[in-house]
Amino acid sequence: MQPVRSYKIRGAYNKIYNLHAKEELKNGIVCASAGNHAQGVAFACNKLKIPGTVFMPVTTPEQKLEQVAMFGGSFIEIQLTGDTFDDSKKSAMQYSEDSGAAFIHPFDDIQIIEGQATLAVEIIEQAEEKIDFIFVPLGGGGLAAGIVTVFSVLSPETKIIVVEPKGAASMKASIEAGINTQLAHINKFVDGAAVQKVGDLSFEICKDYIYDCIAVDEGKVCETLLELYNKDAMVLEPAGALAIAALDQYKDRISGKNIVCIASGSNNDITRTEEIKERAMLYKGLKHYFIVRFPQRPGALKEFVLNVLGKSDDITFFEYTKRNSRETASAIVGIEVASYADFKGLSERMKESGYYESYLNDSPDMMNILI
Repeated sequence: MQPVRSYKIRGAYNKIYNLHAKEELKNGIVCASAGNHAQGVAFACNKLKIPGTVFMPVTTPEQKLEQVAMFGGSFIEIQLTGDTFDDSKKSAMQYSEDSGAAFIHPFDDIQIIEGQATLAVEIIEQAEEKIDFIFVPLGGGGLAAGIVTVFSVLSPETKIIVVEPKGAASMKASIEAGINTQLAHINKFVDGAAVQKVGDLSFEICKDYIYDCIAVDEGKVCETLLELYNKDAMVLEPAGALAIAALDQYKDRISGKNIVCIASGSNNDITRTEEIKERAMLYKGLKHYFIVRFPQRPGALKEFVLNVLGKSDDITFFEYTKRNSRETASAIVGIEVASYADFKGLSERMKESGYYESYLNDSPDMMNILI
């Protein structure tokens, strides 16, 4: 497996080159992207000497911004706006309308899809035997549409599995509804695939040809990122690890089969490492947060450590303020256990000793604040 993003460059270059040949870029170009498409557009603008403006979310990791600036040089201006790709897309389309710049869609465009389809051709050419399954990460659906277009003709027996983040599974929702559907809310963590609505063209191409559409928990994605880094020295971004993270869901069906996973990007900012580790541990059941009720007297914390914590349990987070006017006061306590099996005993001891007030891992709003 190798992280790939050249298909994004080919897709953007294919679209921009064709517009350039028709002299339709007199006012420059504009695009919206969470990362890879922006790099493709930046590369094409630099190569063809065309000014371009790239709209990206304010939350875009610094590493992605640096890559776009590096590829585009003096021909690219980056505008940060909104919290998601969809927010940036709205700004980019408004900019296109106001300035006359040509809008280069990251996935819902036939020439973009054609360029991205070149990856499918490469995979088939390099395969030494028949491909039984191919796992494809999906955000807006441009890559998946390109894969489907090529494989349906050159390798129709291959089962195509598209993979989305659980918190932004717009293709899955659309297939279940039978119509392209926009999600009201999405989880932004897998930023390269966090799209509220897949492309209309992508949906029409994919819906009748993909074998399955599955969603992967963001925590599982984090666990996969760490395993790939620690065991294989591979650095991937969350969207790039989607396809590999999905393999556990298919482990019984792919045993002994020839499979391909597309690792579609390595734009991972080192500043996200702690959050990735935290999410992975929460997913594996190794990190637990409680509101703990402490008596307002000396020695209460010592008793908690001695009588409640197991031998391998470790306090990793503690927030407490003493209230002199009350008999008890609550603290937020984060505890790391050696294995998920240790959680039951920890919780039972906490309740038996009267320390337990509530468990926070099941509260999404609170966990978002803590993470």
